Amino acid sequence: MQYNPGWDNSSVNLLHVQAVGPRDSLHYVWSSIGAPAVLLVATQSPSSALRVNWSQLLSPSPAGAIWIEPPDSVVYSTAVVFTKLFEFSEAKPSGELFYPTYDLAKFSWDSLNHTLNHTALTAELRGVPATDPGGGFSNGSLAFRITAYESSGRAEHLPSLLHTADSSQVEFVLAGVAPRGNSSRFVLEVATVEEAGAVRRLRAQRSIDDEYTPTIFEVLSLVAESQNSSSTLGFLQWKATAYGSRSPRREDSIQCRAQGLHEANWGLPVATILQAYFGHSLGSTCTISALNVSFGGEEGEVYREKRYLSWSVLLGFGEPPRDTFSPLVISITAVALGTPLAMLLLGSCVLLLAQRRRYSEYEPIN
Repeated sequence: MQYNPGWDNSSVNLLHVQAVGPRDSLHYVWSSIGAPAVLLVATQSPSSALRVNWSQLLSPSPAGAIWIEPPDSVVYSTAVVFTKLFEFSEAKPSGELFYPTYDLAKFSWDSLNHTLNHTALTAELRGVPATDPGGGFSNGSLAFRITAYESSGRAEHLPSLLHTADSSQVEFVLAGVAPRGNSSRFVLEVATVEEAGAVRRLRAQRSIDDEYTPTIFEVLSLVAESQNSSSTLGFLQWKATAYGSRSPRREDSIQCRAQGLHEANWGLPVATILQAYFGHSLGSTCTISALNVSFGGEEGEVYREKRYLSWSVLLGFGEPPRDTFSPLVISITAVALGTPLAMLLLGSCVLLLAQRRRYSEYEPIN
């Protein structure tokens, strides 16, 4: 993990996370220059390196300021950007009432270096609006908690996402922010950037196994697929829940919904790492897709009471991890299905034996 590689000033944030394998390497580049975003690059060289031209990156024309060496080692690159936070309330009977949007490109972000933990491979990007006329963020903040992994496993806290060494987790946290309505709900806009030849699709998978995330039976994946071979190139994966507590429990669950994937016919905020890497192709050959993720039921009472919201999403390369049925669930299912079957077989055997035995009150004649 490198913070602002080649730059001593902490007024901007750029975090480079690199995973090196025997024949390849993966790069995650997180930044709050413009809207908070992450650039994901997979290479076929274990010695590939990130290069940053800082003077160009911080200029009004940052195209070409970020690249990977050697350039021909790059096999796939994509990006995810968190653009806006919407707030609305279910004002009855007049319908939905939307409040002014929080544009994350206009936030003021704390130095990420203060929260960087090289041992735990974690960091936190925390910010507030540069101007906050309503005072909603006077006692609160918005944050993205980043976690990288060295091996496969499962996150310690709910929703206990299954991860591999090829993936990283980001947790979106809204803490202490005053809602502007009695029944406010929040919506986070997430955009993805794909180069020519790849397309994003939203998948939903349901399972009867909720051992690791109680009462949640749905996993959503936003996957990038190759248009030529239909192979999966990268993914975002999350469970259909958020939580209203710093130490989440089942009863702290907040409803989470994905409100349709669509092409975004708008430009990304100026001076981001995405423009620095993709250059002029960002507005021509690249495909930009957007997805709105909403939090809270119709009443929004959990956040109003606790003033805390956290949502975890996994990012990575290749196919998203898939949960298999745990031994506990397999045992319970075997008992639940096996007991009636065993009783049926035993009953059938008893009936067959009873039919073969014949009873009579007469003695046989010799």
